[in-house]
Amino acid sequence: MVIAKSKAEIEKMYRSGQLAAQLLHELCKMVEPGMNTLTLDRFAENWLKERKAFSPFKGYRSYPKHICTSINHQVVHGIPSEAAIMREGDIISIDCGVSFEGYVADTAATVGVGAISEPARKLIQATEQSLYHSIEQLRLGNRLYDVSYAVQSYIEPFGYTLVREFCGHGVGRKMHEEPLVPNCGKKPHTGPKLKEGWVLAVEPMVNLGVADVKTLADAWTVVTLDGKLSAHFEHTIAVTENGPRILTALNA
Repeated sequence: MVIAKSKAEIEKMYRSGQLAAQLLHELCKMVEPGMNTLTLDRFAENWLKERKAFSPFKGYRSYPKHICTSINHQVVHGIPSEAAIMREGDIISIDCGVSFEGYVADTAATVGVGAISEPARKLIQATEQSLYHSIEQLRLGNRLYDVSYAVQSYIEPFGYTLVREFCGHGVGRKMHEEPLVPNCGKKPHTGPKLKEGWVLAVEPMVNLGVADVKTLADAWTVVTLDGKLSAHFEHTIAVTENGPRILTALNA
């Protein structure tokens, strides 16, 4: 069952969302060649502690860190470590969640490490634009899979592929709530009608090559099967009478 949030609850989620947006912004600014991803995680840990917030990732199904850092062909759920060093020309997806005053917000972005190739830049740009294209569908009167179709119809003309095994989700007091929000494989004007107060984390994961992925031996890190690049963007959005409200847009 999808849990609709009251206006008061959405305001609380907005506060979580702004913390998540600020944290992601700071982490993306830190990215530079030669830095290991554990440095990013330690920054996130201290940043959250100072604000009396915490990461819903840490300890979730035994996940060991506070954020996810996925480099190049890593799609999602990359575990920060001292050994994972960012190199000039890499791309990195940073996924962070914030739990504050009992409510969760979830956001992610992909950025380049130093100067990156034109194919990498275009992949990042298209993935981000597909997110905003889909957010436009989060309006009363539309159906859930209008969001899914918007991502797919935007991405596929570029020749990119969408990861099928992972998708967006509802969010609220828990990091993962109903409904699931697929990024592809759904017809427009189908699925449940969007309701006021629904809060969804929409997160396209787009591959430069094949759509197929696998999970590494650490039981978390998901990589593209062909070793080609992948990009990931995510926002937490509330469905309101005035249209979509992006809770994790910085200073929204």
